[in-house]
Amino acid sequence: MNLTPVTRQDWIWFGLLVLAAVAHLEASSGIERIREISSEGSPHNHLQSVWFFASVLLLPPPLIAALILISYTHSWLRVYQRRALTHRKAFSAATVVLACAAAYAVLTAIYPGTESFALALDGPLALAAITAAGALYRLVNYGLVVLVLIATNPDRPARKALGHASDQLMIAGAVGLATGIAVVMTTRPWWTPLLIVTVLALHTGLLLPQFRDASRTDAKTGLFEPTFWAELTSDELDRAKRLGGTLGVLLLDLDHFKRVNDGYGHLAGDMVLRAVADAIKHSVRGHDMVGRYGGEEFAIVVPGMEVDDVRGAAERVRAAIAGLMVTVPDLDGDTRVVSGLTASVGAAVYPDHGADRTSLLLAADAALYDAKTAGRDCTRIAGETRKDVPEARKPGQYSPRLGLVRDDTDKVS
Repeated sequence: MNLTPVTRQDWIWFGLLVLAAVAHLEASSGIERIREISSEGSPHNHLQSVWFFASVLLLPPPLIAALILISYTHSWLRVYQRRALTHRKAFSAATVVLACAAAYAVLTAIYPGTESFALALDGPLALAAITAAGALYRLVNYGLVVLVLIATNPDRPARKALGHASDQLMIAGAVGLATGIAVVMTTRPWWTPLLIVTVLALHTGLLLPQFRDASRTDAKTGLFEPTFWAELTSDELDRAKRLGGTLGVLLLDLDHFKRVNDGYGHLAGDMVLRAVADAIKHSVRGHDMVGRYGGEEFAIVVPGMEVDDVRGAAERVRAAIAGLMVTVPDLDGDTRVVSGLTASVGAAVYPDHGADRTSLLLAADAALYDAKTAGRDCTRIAGETRKDVPEARKPGQYSPRLGLVRDDTDKVS
């Protein structure tokens, strides 16, 4: 890569791009903070790529790197208020620098000796050049992030690390906007503020649906938050009434979960909660609705199930949780594996145990209390006595030990 001298015009463009990137981050800081939390475990895409790719078309490499450094430093200080892990932000910035370097190399190969690629963009060759540079920019940035997510989250499905297909379209749009901004800055610089406002407006419109989705999900687990879960439950209950169907409600509580937090710390506890949430989601049907009901308690709605079906669903969930082996850091910084987790489940079914959401939840909660008082690690259906309960598992099937066992695999119950 040839390093060209930094000119006065380069500094002007650099200043404009820095101001645009900072204004963009300030305008979208609240939504971006929620988006990144809710996208934990998936690539976090944002429209800062507009300014980064525009810098590739306008600036020499040192100023491109400086713009990225300023943007990510400002993001860490102002948007995430130093709460984000420093090494994560440093890695993200490094992937963007490498992506910009790759795009710059492509354009240099097509337009050798050009000081500002934006001035040379014209005709079919320009379209091919931007397409190739934009594709490589995305491939390097996205590919590195996905590889690290897969390597650091081996227990989670790889498809989660790939993110959504719509993310690719968003970045393609960012490359197109960046190209337009770069061309306007070189030919009609006074139009630049208008384009900056346009980007901010598009970003807000793009993020509103995602902001709404983020407000409906629990940040730690990715499950529905209680209020939205309750709304969905009411909707499903109304549908069951109209169609003359049934509906099951399960309340699940992890047994002795406080020992995980006390023994390993709350960061490890959050990692275990996320693993439990994923296990629950993969144990139920795609249209069943799973929410976090508070602390280590979860709620599940299973439409169209009778009592025996609900019991079977609860046992599948408990078995999935019992089979978890979650790698966590302990309070000393060592790596541990938490296993032997157990859960108590209380369930109620419409119309057998209640005709509205409140009565069903109360019935399921009472059944959960029965499961706890019966010794935990079991399922209870509303209204049944202990002698009514079928043998859900053979003695010693899970063999969890009480307390924390301080070895490579620690069991909790």
